[in-house]
Amino acid sequence: MKVAIIPARGGSKRIPRKNIKDFNGKPIIAYSIEAALQSGCFDKVVVSTDDKEIADVALHYGAEVPFIRPEAISNDYATTADVILHALDWFEEQAISVEYICCIYATAPFIAIEDIQLSYQMLLQDPEANYSFPVCEFPFPIQRGVKLIAGNRVEMFQPEHFNTRSQDLETGYHDIGQFYWGKPKAYRDNIPMFSDTAIALPVSRKRVVDLDTQEDWEFALLLSKALQGS
Repeated sequence: MKVAIIPARGGSKRIPRKNIKDFNGKPIIAYSIEAALQSGCFDKVVVSTDDKEIADVALHYGAEVPFIRPEAISNDYATTADVILHALDWFEEQAISVEYICCIYATAPFIAIEDIQLSYQMLLQDPEANYSFPVCEFPFPIQRGVKLIAGNRVEMFQPEHFNTRSQDLETGYHDIGQFYWGKPKAYRDNIPMFSDTAIALPVSRKRVVDLDTQEDWEFALLLSKALQGS
């Protein structure tokens, strides 16, 4: 069985009720649920939440909410891995065998159905791989990044690249925070996701946002309008 797990706790701080906040006419979690359902990749699309209102919204848009997430893994310190492992344990208790699991974030309004499908195929075709997820290029060479030290003075992370031309530096990538395919055993064995057992799907930066602040949210709305008009 292939299962999508959408973590969506109720206690978001910086953007209150973020996981069901309206985004262009519908709760933002709806985009993740609909993409998962329409991809045809999953036998079950499950929302893991501790919140009744979020559960009701999830059910309305076609997801399943077969359990309520325990308080112990619904606080600010709970990790995504905690949520995945809890879901895997629940399926095991129901005698349901999960072959592949995909964690899809609730705040991914630009998630693409074809990316979910392609990433799954990439994982399926490589028996040595444990994970597959989309990435995009950093907009600036990471080797020329700086940190602030005492007195707001600047120090390079890699000072040896101060005089290196940008075009001579290796391209850096980061995960885009939309979804992560994985094998249950990899999660149970605590195999690092960012390792050589993961396959990356490079995508365009134009569909990448990190929704942590109200400013991020407003930017995402502007980006959405721009993409609709392109």
